[in-house]
Amino acid sequence: MLFRCFVVIGLALAHTAYAAELDRAITLQQATSIALERNHDLQLAATALTIARANLLSADSAPNPTLGVSTGSIQLSGAGRGGALWRKEIDTIVGVNQLLERGGKRALRAESARFRLNAAAQDLGDVRRQLRLMVAQAYTDLHAAQDRVLASQDGARLLDAALLATQLRRDAGDIAGADVERVRVEALRARNDVNTAQADQRRAQQLLAFLLAEPDSAGALRAADDWPSPDDITLPDRTAMLSMIDRRADVRAAIARIDSALAGAKLAESLRTRDVSVGLQYEHYPQPGSNPNGNSVGFSVQVPLFTRYYYEGEISASLATLDAARIQHDRVRAAAETEINSAALALISATERLRRYRDELLRSAENAARAAEYAYQNGAVGVIDLIDARRTLRATRLDGLNAQADFSKALASWQAATETTEEESK
Repeated sequence: MLFRCFVVIGLALAHTAYAAELDRAITLQQATSIALERNHDLQLAATALTIARANLLSADSAPNPTLGVSTGSIQLSGAGRGGALWRKEIDTIVGVNQLLERGGKRALRAESARFRLNAAAQDLGDVRRQLRLMVAQAYTDLHAAQDRVLASQDGARLLDAALLATQLRRDAGDIAGADVERVRVEALRARNDVNTAQADQRRAQQLLAFLLAEPDSAGALRAADDWPSPDDITLPDRTAMLSMIDRRADVRAAIARIDSALAGAKLAESLRTRDVSVGLQYEHYPQPGSNPNGNSVGFSVQVPLFTRYYYEGEISASLATLDAARIQHDRVRAAAETEINSAALALISATERLRRYRDELLRSAENAARAAEYAYQNGAVGVIDLIDARRTLRATRLDGLNAQADFSKALASWQAATETTEEESK
């Protein structure tokens, strides 16, 4: 008996967990937080930032010294001096060489790498900005798909009830059979609308789950937020919008790449400043009479001779890289300005469209549908007029839902387009 109780309790808990898994309500803020923690593209951008930090560490390091050991003058005939190996006539040289960079090469390398690190950090911020936008759009699609499912299900239930009522009236001889068939066609169309809406909802769940890096939980996702309201939307003036451009992450990244390319051009010029390699060596070469102990020291200096090549290729390539960075900055800045202007226009249009649907079109369609219902119940109009009124109301509600979704996406696009970031310390 006790075992059966445990089994029943276990099955109940499993059913509760399964039911919770089938319906995972999530807010936009929660979805954004999960995406910022787990999204694959964001993790790749963070890895690029780690690589940039490592490159800065490498660039800001001085060249290591080299140790060299060589042995020569070994007589293969064995006629050398007898005794310990250290006393034999073998020439052994131990030397240490150090490259001394001149022309500020190390500082320029570090400066260029530091600007690339700044650019990578801004790239990461821009990936976050775009990810927030994609999550908001996917969340809006899911929210709209859920509402379409509910609206289509309500419409299908109403038409099923209307079909049953018209069948009863036909059996009573009150209406013709052709009217029943017209209602039946509308009911079947409504059921197809339900299937289409459910398929759209599953696709929206899959896309949001992909952005959250949780593909296994796609079927359980459900948008829990209310729709945003268009009543409190105010846009800044053009001067304020243009001031946002240079504070966007993508524009800051482009500026950092110009600075990095400029440092790279200076580094290429510094290659014409000769580096010096200095060496210190100790030599052990015992010789009878002149140098019985065989110990001596030496010093060397090496300087390159620019007799055939003067680093023209590196300098030309660095200047071309600088030009490309400036062109890319102009392109990114122009794209940012276009994105902000387009987002502002889209938000204004979507706001006006939503208000018009909410305050005028939907109310008129509801009033017309109620009037048609009343007239049909009192025999003033036929079933065709009633179906048309209901079809118009259903289409208006769906159009209003599309207007609400378009407004939510336009608001998210505006927020993403005007999102700014702080400049990284250099």
